[in-house]
Amino acid sequence: MEHLEFIQKKIDENKDQMLQSLQHLISIKSVAEETGGQPPFGEGVEKAFAYMLEKGREEGFVCENVDHYGGHMDLPGEGEKVMGIVGHLDVVPEGSDWDDDPYGGQIKDGKVYGRGTIDDKGPVIAAFYAMKAVKESGAPLKDTVRLILGLDEETSWVGMKHYLSKVSPPDYGFTPDGDFPAIHGEKGILVFDIARKLSPATGKGLELRSMNGGNAANMVADHARAVVRDTSGSGYDRIREKLSAFREEKKVKISCKGVGKSFEIRAEGVSSHGAKPEQGLNAISILMEFLSQLDFVNEDAADFIDFYNKHIGYELNGKSLGCGFSDEPSGDLILNVGMVQMDTKSASLTINIRYPVTMEAEQVYDSMMPALDSYNLGVVKGKHEKPIYIPADDPMILTLMDIYRTQTGDTQSQPLVIGGGTYARAMKNVIAFGARFPGEPELGHQKNEYISIDSLMRMTRIYAEAIYRLAGKGTE
Repeated sequence: MEHLEFIQKKIDENKDQMLQSLQHLISIKSVAEETGGQPPFGEGVEKAFAYMLEKGREEGFVCENVDHYGGHMDLPGEGEKVMGIVGHLDVVPEGSDWDDDPYGGQIKDGKVYGRGTIDDKGPVIAAFYAMKAVKESGAPLKDTVRLILGLDEETSWVGMKHYLSKVSPPDYGFTPDGDFPAIHGEKGILVFDIARKLSPATGKGLELRSMNGGNAANMVADHARAVVRDTSGSGYDRIREKLSAFREEKKVKISCKGVGKSFEIRAEGVSSHGAKPEQGLNAISILMEFLSQLDFVNEDAADFIDFYNKHIGYELNGKSLGCGFSDEPSGDLILNVGMVQMDTKSASLTINIRYPVTMEAEQVYDSMMPALDSYNLGVVKGKHEKPIYIPADDPMILTLMDIYRTQTGDTQSQPLVIGGGTYARAMKNVIAFGARFPGEPELGHQKNEYISIDSLMRMTRIYAEAIYRLAGKGTE
């Protein structure tokens, strides 16, 4: 274990450099955009990608850029097999109400703050410095270690599909984009719109003119806004009274103000990852509940609000929508309303569902149709990622669990099935391994996202030992 001790020593020596690298990477706003050209995911993602490839070249890794859709850096081994570490450099939008600059990389109270610190820039930096320490130790490798850099994991995965069309997938490995101790299953993921066309308002009175809210399908909406107009000349005093009473009763953030001849109603929630919506509070649900107290002359809009409150509301398991499924390995289905969009002609909700590993997507869609049909609503299908599941006694799981327990002393935590979706779905024999430790808050996709420096160092040691034990020569 002489090499392993030296590896751990090098990680400690590289701490300051590691933090500086993470701060620089955070400073790059790498929210993926579909440009239809080059670079395919926008200048921010391209800048983050170029930065990491340059870091790899500086350390002597063999780097490859696959048409700017993705790439990797290799620490060569003696054999033909490849151990993959699959991360991503894109981030979700920052959202609102941060205490500090979401792209500032501030360090305070032993934490690094910024969008992507835990999802997934911090873990990518940890994996990079784990590879660097192994290289500096001179430990012989039987397998090549490959850090794969994904560029649109938070959106369409077009980049990873293109990358894998040009480069063979690794033979085995992990993605540092989930939870410790190890993840042996991921629920199926559906992203779709529930939509309908709206008829014009009839008669004079209160009309719902528009509504919008949310940042992304896989984020709990932290804001939502509706604009109404009273064409009868009655004014908006009654709405102000209702809103004040609602705010006091429900203890939520909701406000209103005049905008020309119209009236704006704005709700604020708490963002969280769409895989764990119970950790947030959906602003769309707050707004919809309040709007149900108003009498709108555009009946289709009123029906849309009624549908939402009866079949979704604050519920997170899809039961009232008809899809409240559950199974023993993975637990309940998870439903998140990520976005709402409405004008005088149409209305839509963007839904993100995580369904149990023993189920099929069509079962979920079919189960919702009675409720949707009763409100003349349709489904526009979007992203679908099938569930993955391997037994907890798989050799790869057992090895990674042993590494985790050796490094942390935690012998109680067991392998997990999660609602999140990682690049483990994109290739065989790859599982999610870290980076959030048991008991730590889920901060991915939330405001004030951070990674503790202690956790960053601990995961780097874990990843370095994983490289040493899985890919090291004579350590099978």
